[in-house]
Amino acid sequence: MRIVIPGGTGQVGGILRRRYAAAGHDVVVLSRQPETLEAGVRHRVWDGRSLGDWAEELDGADVVVNLAGRSVSCRYTDEHLRQMMASRVDSTRVVGRALELAARPPAVWLQMSTATIYADRRDGPDDAPNDEATGIIGGQEPHVPAYWELSVRIAQQWEAAQQEATLPRTRRVALRTAMVMSPDRGGVFDYLLWMARLGLGGAVAGGGQYVSWIHADDLCRAIDLLAERSDLEGPVNLAAPGPLPQRELMRDLRRAWGRRPGLPATRAMAGLGAWVLRTDTELLLKSRRVVPGRLLEAGFEFEHPTWPGAAADLVAGVRERRGRTGRAPSYR
Repeated sequence: MRIVIPGGTGQVGGILRRRYAAAGHDVVVLSRQPETLEAGVRHRVWDGRSLGDWAEELDGADVVVNLAGRSVSCRYTDEHLRQMMASRVDSTRVVGRALELAARPPAVWLQMSTATIYADRRDGPDDAPNDEATGIIGGQEPHVPAYWELSVRIAQQWEAAQQEATLPRTRRVALRTAMVMSPDRGGVFDYLLWMARLGLGGAVAGGGQYVSWIHADDLCRAIDLLAERSDLEGPVNLAAPGPLPQRELMRDLRRAWGRRPGLPATRAMAGLGAWVLRTDTELLLKSRRVVPGRLLEAGFEFEHPTWPGAAADLVAGVRERRGRTGRAPSYR
């Protein structure tokens, strides 16, 4: 198959393109700067906003997986939020325009989205996990900072942009993705393990906020299923069925690494740490309690459904990589 991955140079793009190339597929990555990628992966330059000769790669392709968008790991300044919105919406719209012009458009367009679109839900009497059928879109919760609504608005407009194109022959799926956990350098697991190894991986602001996650292996398998199943379209949650409070997630990670202590952090301390790391406390404090209703209904079986087992597998992967390369992870 020919698989085109706009924005395929980030963490998730790296996971997918290596997997597809190893399986012998024709993989094409679109990004803003020239890149030298793995054997079997071709690269085309685009600006993520306007049509160009890159669009010819979509004509006759089998699958498009659009991952383009500015990283959310940053301070939520007005400029950064504007960049987050523009990079997601503009790139999605131009992919849609290119598909409209294709003589042989792909059968399926898998579009990255985010589990952040849902409301902050915890263990309260009126709370429940967010699935695709009964989940509540966020932005109106009275108990969270008002500016968190901006992330929800970005997610909503991101998904809306995928629906603007007229594509009668292309099925569209919005991938509402939780935190993707892989043993690769520079990803979210890399950062969490760094905290655990330093003894900083305790409860943050009490640790009651839920973390939704998915193991990279299950992410790839779920995307394979969504590419193949012609009856699945619209929003799909890519998250393991076992979201858990942040304090438990870090406790299980410390145990997997070797029972390190975990110093707790107050909300104020989390704010200071986020400022030092040039990120935003929403990524630490919002309760993302998301479950994969549609995947489970489709018969998908997770290889890593619970966090303790997934954490042990990921730690083993990090140790294997360190032994292979002789280098420690690149913790930020």
